[in-house]
Order: sequence, then structure tokens, then C-alpha cells
Amino acid sequence: QMCEKFTVCQNSVEMLLHNNLNLPKVTEEDGCLLAGFNEARNSSPFPSNPDKCLRKISSGLYTFQTYLKYMQETFISENQNVKSLSYNTERLAHIIKQMVINPEEVIIPDAATQESLHTKLKSTKAWTEKITIHLILRDFTSFMEKTVRAVRYLKNTRSFSA
Repeated sequence: QMCEKFTVCQNSVEMLLHNNLNLPKVTEEDGCLLAGFNEARNSSPFPSNPDKCLRKISSGLYTFQTYLKYMQETFISENQNVKSLSYNTERLAHIIKQMVINPEEVIIPDAATQESLHTKLKSTKAWTEKITIHLILRDFTSFMEKTVRAVRYLKNTRSFSA
């Protein structure tokens, strides 16, 4: 919808290059991704470190809450959809946090960090709001794709009840 309404997408390469939003990402170091597809080189199961992976996913989902709050305030025409997305993201973060061996190790941004980030996001110029929303949605989608893969794998191979 962003692409159609605001013509903001892959054509905005110069703005994508200036992406300094520091959005959460799931990486190989988090233990969530297969290190390589060559079985001879890497026969470790995916994810390689389930607890570390789940901590990273839960922390990332909690971090996305501030970005989703910004989207809800900025992308007014989709307020209800973003509100629903935010609520469901928070629920998923909580559920995954409960799957972690030591849930207290999940890093949840404190109020001051959230406020600082929110202030930074709100200070963006009107013409970059659309790009910012696009970047948040793009990275959130990527984060969720990797989350789904990791949780589905863990659910099918471990005794998790997610």
C-alpha cells in the first residue's frame, strides 16, 4: 500500500542508503540462521542456539514497539491496522519471552530509551516520514519472516508449546 499511495519503494535508493534507524535484525550470530547450506561444511541444526535465538527475537519484537507507535501516529490512514499489528507484536514478544529458559534475560527497551527513539523518529522531516515508514515495514517483514522460520523449526523439533 505504501508503494501505491506514496510512490515510495525500490526507486528511493538514495533514501535507503541513509537508513540510520538501527532497526532490529535477526542475524547468523544470534543463533537463528543456518550458518550455511553446505551440509558437509555445516551439519548443525537450525537454529544453532535456540535460547539465544529466542531472546534475540523477543527483544527485537519489543524494540519494534516504539517504531510501530511512531507508525501509528504518522500513518494515520492505517491507524487501526498498525494498532492491531502493534498489539499482536507485543503479544508475540511476550509469548516468545516465556519460551526462553531465563525470561529475565530478554532485553526490553526502558522508557527513556523508547522516548529518545520516539523523539528522534518524530523529528524527521515530513518528506522522509514515508521513507521511514517504508523502511520500518520492510525490516519488520524481514524480521518476522526469520522469526516464523525459527519458531516453526523449534516447535517441530523441540517440546515447545508456542
